Amino acid sequence: MAIEAMVNGKPVRFAGEPDTPLLWAIREELGMTGTKFGCGIAACGACSVHIDGQITRSCSVPISDVGGKVITTIEGLGGADGTLTALQQAWITHQVPQCGYCQSGQIMAAAALLAKTPKPSDADIDAAMTNICRCGTYPRIRAAIHDVAGTAAAAPAATSATTPTNPA
Repeated sequence: MAIEAMVNGKPVRFAGEPDTPLLWAIREELGMTGTKFGCGIAACGACSVHIDGQITRSCSVPISDVGGKVITTIEGLGGADGTLTALQQAWITHQVPQCGYCQSGQIMAAAALLAKTPKPSDADIDAAMTNICRCGTYPRIRAAIHDVAGTAAAAPAATSATTPTNPA
């Protein structure tokens, strides 16, 4: 059974079993490896993508649920010519990645937050950014989001550097 959807603006047809997680269809069938496997139970957020504009953890969504939907992965966030979004550039400017493994999911979550709340407060960021970063780069994530939103962080960087935004 083939499932048709739009991925990063292009029509695709997933040919796997209907219960195949979207994460594996993206990685294995489409060869887009920016979306990462982290936990397999939708807890960590490394596999975050947008489905019809909503942040979704792709490891827990079967391809049978995405027929006719619009999916955006980290590869589809920037321009087709490789230009980065302001958010991706802020990630670089603020040196957010440490190991980098979770960062595509973090960026996808931040993009969804900024689409919904263009000028988020620290509380908005805390509520929306539920992805886990084992390296603890939460203060830099917050700074990058505030940078893109044009808002100042509520706490000085030196103070927030020891307090993760998301203690999960």
